[in-house]
Amino acid sequence: MTCYRGFLLGSCCRVAGGRAAALRGPGAGGPAARPRLGGDGGGRRHLGQGQPRELAGCGSRPDGGFRPSRVVVVAKTTRYEFEQQRYRYAELSEEDLKQLLALKGSSYSGLLERHHIHTKNVEHIIDSLRNEGIEVRLVKRREYDEETVRWADAVIAAGGDGTMLLAASKVLDRLKPVIGVNTDPERSEGHLCLPVRYTHSFPEALQKFYRGEFRWLWRQRIRLYLEGTGINPVPVDLHEQQLSLNQHNRALNIERAHDERCEASGPQLLPVRALNEVFIGESLSSRMSYSWAVAVDNLRRSIPTLKGLASYYEISVDDGPWEKQKSSGLNLCTGTGSKAWSFNINRVATQAVEDVLNIAKRQGNLSLPLNRELVEKVTNEYNESLLYSPEEPKILFSIREPIANRVFSSSRQRCFSSKVCVRSRCWDACMVVDGGTSFEFNDGAIASMMINKEDELRTVLLEQ
Repeated sequence: MTCYRGFLLGSCCRVAGGRAAALRGPGAGGPAARPRLGGDGGGRRHLGQGQPRELAGCGSRPDGGFRPSRVVVVAKTTRYEFEQQRYRYAELSEEDLKQLLALKGSSYSGLLERHHIHTKNVEHIIDSLRNEGIEVRLVKRREYDEETVRWADAVIAAGGDGTMLLAASKVLDRLKPVIGVNTDPERSEGHLCLPVRYTHSFPEALQKFYRGEFRWLWRQRIRLYLEGTGINPVPVDLHEQQLSLNQHNRALNIERAHDERCEASGPQLLPVRALNEVFIGESLSSRMSYSWAVAVDNLRRSIPTLKGLASYYEISVDDGPWEKQKSSGLNLCTGTGSKAWSFNINRVATQAVEDVLNIAKRQGNLSLPLNRELVEKVTNEYNESLLYSPEEPKILFSIREPIANRVFSSSRQRCFSSKVCVRSRCWDACMVVDGGTSFEFNDGAIASMMINKEDELRTVLLEQ
């Protein structure tokens, strides 16, 4: 273990030294700017703050108060905890971890501070519940399972939007509430959570629950069926997955051989529901896990024919005709997810709008008052049209970077629908649900996605 610890620290020293020299360049000095740490996921998962416009008028008043007897609190894994777990086999001391993080450009003291803030707020939630005589179970990702969900009357996600997605993923009972509490408002958006003021005054939120001073928000979710040849309905947790390149190659070979022997199977209902989105595509596009992306990228570098591999599939919308397409993948979102990744795929910039308006003005001999105010107004109106209520039972599907030529087409790059079917023609594709759960989706597999009222997620809206 000592040798491995020395190897880790030595490797980081060499990498950091080379990177620092490259960044400094001639005459440059001082530390390189570091990216901001934080949150419950990557930039594209940041969703906004407060009660946004698309929630106006949403939700229904309860018939009475809500007072659970048993609550499970799902706490997020902080970055500090993640780094500890990541190097647990190397038996690093705290001082070793501090050096390792410094060499990677991360602040040990900063991570520890955010960890303490999160932990303190989780303790506040638990103490508030127990003071009301409510039985509480505190779990992390690995302990959170179906049995725990069945035990609880309600689920509280203590973290940010990512933790809320995790907590919701195992709740299939539409009557069981899932409540998000943002435990680090300075670093996490918490669009799916209670307003920030309740992070430090959770007893006030409980009293409002008891008195019925809130609204139920029934968030629609996407139901998924999988059928065809070589399918595997067992989900893979991308956060836990740590395959090396060699393991990845072996897994692919085993799966490929297995696929060739398999017969087609009928539709199987998958054990998850998508609260935000479903993304389908070749692994390099769809895997949210950094380690997976590196492994697949290395694999493609070693096989020239796989470089720049696009996602090849057939799609049918609302039981319409099948259309062959190639693209960087498909994103299918709910109203909840319309402000997440889908929004960033489809939003337009003011520069693009200004260019289009200039062309329209010239081509149509129009006397448009083409000023900054008009451009921003048109831009905002278009971008706001991409958002819709979490309670609306419809799917917004978007095609990323479609390839259009004489063989492949994309009649609709973005469209609302009630049902979408996709037949895979991919080599190493997956179907990723809410950025955390993955299913194999290779040649011959067919996925059907739709909204069903039975899959609604019961959440809470509280006023600021």
